[in-house]
Amino acid sequence: MKHLITKVAAAAILASAAAPAVAFDHHGGGHGQMQSSQTIVDVAVSSPDHTTLVAAVQAAGLGETLSGEGPFTVFAPTNDAFAKLPAGTVETLVQPANRATLTAVLTYHVVAGELKAADVLAAIEAGGGSATLTTVQGAELTASLQGGSVILTDAAGGTATVTATDLDASNGVIHVIDTVVMPQ
Repeated sequence: MKHLITKVAAAAILASAAAPAVAFDHHGGGHGQMQSSQTIVDVAVSSPDHTTLVAAVQAAGLGETLSGEGPFTVFAPTNDAFAKLPAGTVETLVQPANRATLTAVLTYHVVAGELKAADVLAAIEAGGGSATLTTVQGAELTASLQGGSVILTDAAGGTATVTATDLDASNGVIHVIDTVVMPQ
């Protein structure tokens, strides 16, 4: 059954390291939900499944930015997504000498503005099956539907599946993805 994650379900997913895959709702929804008082960073910090992302954001010095006014849409890779990268990649990226590269990778997961699941679906439909999202990093992600799930295709042709949607924050929204996307 396709549905948007409600605030209660979102809290359950963030509390669980084994979050189930959830498809986007093709009928909209989620309207009238209360806005979270936590920033995007606060929500990520409270998630046991995003500790690698939080460490990377801190190493890149982006914590203050992503706690700022926004709004932002963040496609947040899970710990398992980071684990898919070649051995040593994360350890190399978080080194101070690689801060610019880490910042580019992380900001490639952020879109300015708040794009709820319904907004992404509407853009895909309006685009005839795909939508181009310009990231804060400057490069583009392509969103499309495959088997009821939203798939992000990065600049290198790699793909990530959105596994949870519309995790509200006071300064935007988070969608969870199963793979780290790369700007080049």
